[in-house]
Amino acid sequence: MPITKSEKKSLRQNKKRRKRNLTYLNKMRLLIKQEKKLISEGKPEEAQKLIPKIYKALDKAAKENVIKKNTAARKKSRITIALNKALSKTK
Repeated sequence: MPITKSEKKSLRQNKKRRKRNLTYLNKMRLLIKQEKKLISEGKPEEAQKLIPKIYKALDKAAKENVIKKNTAARKKSRITIALNKALSKTK
């Protein structure tokens, strides 16, 4: 347990930041999981409608420094590639 006043304040700040960071991470992970599920079920049209929400969540997480900018770009790229493969299979 923190003893000094500054350590107590630091602990409070860390808890608040962790809660906020987990909100961004969970939102991002949930959307990506939904996207992968839709693609695996063979519903690329529905998955395509989810793309803007995923991009927004990834960009927001990157902006808030929860994930790095290149990580967000890599995730967006891989999701788009997977979606394009699924769309080409249905045509």
